[in-house]
Amino acid sequence: MIARPAHWKVGFGVYIHWPFCAAKCPYCDFNSHVAKGAIDQKRFELAYLGEIDHWANKMSEVGELPEITSIFFGGGTPSLMAPATVEAILTRLEALWGFAPGIEINLEANPQSVDAANFRALKAAGVNRLSLGVQSFDDKALKVLGRLHNAKEALAAIETARAVFDRYSFDLMYARSDQSVMSWEAELARALELGPRHLSLYQLTIEPNTPYKSLFDAGKLRLPSEEMAEDFYLVTQALCAGAGLPAYEVSNHAATGEEARHNLLYWRYGDYLGIGPGAHGRVTLGETRVATVTEAMPEAWVALVCEAGHGLIECGVIDSEAQAVEMLLMGIRIREGVFLPDLIERTGYGLDRGVLDGLIEDGLVNGAALGGNAPYVQATDRGMILLDHLTGRLAAALEVVENY
Repeated sequence: MIARPAHWKVGFGVYIHWPFCAAKCPYCDFNSHVAKGAIDQKRFELAYLGEIDHWANKMSEVGELPEITSIFFGGGTPSLMAPATVEAILTRLEALWGFAPGIEINLEANPQSVDAANFRALKAAGVNRLSLGVQSFDDKALKVLGRLHNAKEALAAIETARAVFDRYSFDLMYARSDQSVMSWEAELARALELGPRHLSLYQLTIEPNTPYKSLFDAGKLRLPSEEMAEDFYLVTQALCAGAGLPAYEVSNHAATGEEARHNLLYWRYGDYLGIGPGAHGRVTLGETRVATVTEAMPEAWVALVCEAGHGLIECGVIDSEAQAVEMLLMGIRIREGVFLPDLIERTGYGLDRGVLDGLIEDGLVNGAALGGNAPYVQATDRGMILLDHLTGRLAAALEVVENY
């Protein structure tokens, strides 16, 4: 068996979900809720700590607790959390698991001035990386997207983040309704002039059960054709690569060494706890890998934690074939791809060579990466554009490897 590459440090992560937002964006299908009144931060803090304690006890029954290499506060809008709540969560995690040297502690934030005012307090609480949900530098587009900030606030928040945090990133959304490739090119160029070391750039997609889905179905929201969407993608890749921020994942661009470590843990199929309302997790307990889901409704989650010590509503074993599928679907999104010996060692499944040769012939997979001592399955640029098609063909190519 070829050894795992030296750079392939998967680690162990924790995802903390804060479910509250100041407003619900019409394109968003995340588990987010607009609170009707003041949030009882202390009550939620105690519930987070209770669920953390539950997992420490459960994991310690089957082995030594690993050091945490990354923590991600997502939502919702986690910058609306009281810094004291963030600090209490981090203190409990460090006391129980311990933090690895160089741990990444990331928190998502909105660019509104009320959020930016909290940045220094959040850093003092232990956060060392910030992800800003800018989405656009066009005021009209921001209103259509349902965002509460404007372009001026977005630029001010980026400057504040740069002053407070050594590592930060911001998100932009493209291929929006009635957007031209030329206008996106200008908007992205403006973003790159700010000198970011990491950008997350997402094509707008229509998700089920959202206001945008209703508008789209009614013909009131138009999206680019597949050909135009490809033009958006290619322009994005060219501009970012030229600015020293090549894509390391289909929607994420970074200078060398500035990749989001917590997200790399997901894409390399590492273990992570999911804490909070509606959080998902993947955890190995002994020889068994389980998928976890917590209760999505915030108040119901708190009540469940108070009653049972955790908010779990699902905790199911992931069999070897399902693990192989997940590992492929996650790993093919990143430029480094899926390391086949690791896939085989962890799941007992490999890929049919005939199918791989067909994918190479179709220009979807990098054939050179499958030779010699570097047997990776890597998507080409064309493969990234046709990612859904590629992942479907890869999943269908899985086969049991005998005597591995």
